[in-house]
Amino acid sequence: MATSARATTPRGRSRLGDSLYAYGFIGPAILAMVVASFIPIVFTIFVAFTNWDGYHNALVQGFHFVGFANFQEIANSFQASVLGVVIWTLVFATLSTLINFGLGLFLAFLLNNPNMPERNLYRTILILPWALPAAITILAWTGLLNTDYGPFNLMLSSIHLGPFNPGHVPWLTDPNWARFSVIMVNAWFGFPFMMTACLGALQAIPTDLGEAAEVDGAGVMTRFRKITLPLLRAATLPLVISTFAYNLNNFGAVYLLTAGGPTASGSSSGATDILPTYTYNLAIVLNRYGLACAYSIIIFIFIGSLSAAQMKYSRAFEDLER
Repeated sequence: MATSARATTPRGRSRLGDSLYAYGFIGPAILAMVVASFIPIVFTIFVAFTNWDGYHNALVQGFHFVGFANFQEIANSFQASVLGVVIWTLVFATLSTLINFGLGLFLAFLLNNPNMPERNLYRTILILPWALPAAITILAWTGLLNTDYGPFNLMLSSIHLGPFNPGHVPWLTDPNWARFSVIMVNAWFGFPFMMTACLGALQAIPTDLGEAAEVDGAGVMTRFRKITLPLLRAATLPLVISTFAYNLNNFGAVYLLTAGGPTASGSSSGATDILPTYTYNLAIVLNRYGLACAYSIIIFIFIGSLSAAQMKYSRAFEDLER
């Protein structure tokens, strides 16, 4: 028995040493997650239940807990100021996701044709919007869409195109045109990712399935509907759901292009404001930090619940777990 105990002791020590060795490797990642994610989340929850604003904070007098007062204020002002932001957020996320997926799938079909000449060159060119730094490119788009000296309006002015006043399209200053511009620019950024994902999924589909269906007399649309789409579903549906959730929280594309504007007089939200940009303006412009943190918690619950419901309804990850 003593010999057996002595024999097992080095093994126990070896396992403990292996565990400490492994934790030594993942320790920096865990520390980074705690500092960059967990602490801000806890602090956000803490501030959401206080009256923290430009006049009351932890360093001055008058700072105290207010319970659910911030959430009650959100509920009281929901229809007046927030309902339009919520509707536009859903419209923006839905249209952006559908356009990105549709355009990406269409281009992936074209690039998947082995008879297309120079398809590798086209693939490289089409992936450039995804490869370029997003912040710099969005700021470049603000210049392209400038009403007075932007290249888009200069081109329209030279060819006299459209029922509007040529060369004076208010891309970023009119509410409807600003919404169109935000969706257009976001589609320009998003389609390369979907194109790459769909192209990889298409190349994984066995070609003999389509050839056998063609021999049986199935047309192009029938093969696409009966063979291609079902096989694409498992690979692309989780990406579509994650893209939709990302667009619900796509702060950069909206704020850098329009800053949530244009803003109507007497309104606390802009025409292109989505929930994250509206919350940012509450915190940075109006200094309503407690109210902004309460909005952040609601946005988190809203996006998480919507994504979970979509995944459960569509069964997007069931095929991946099998």
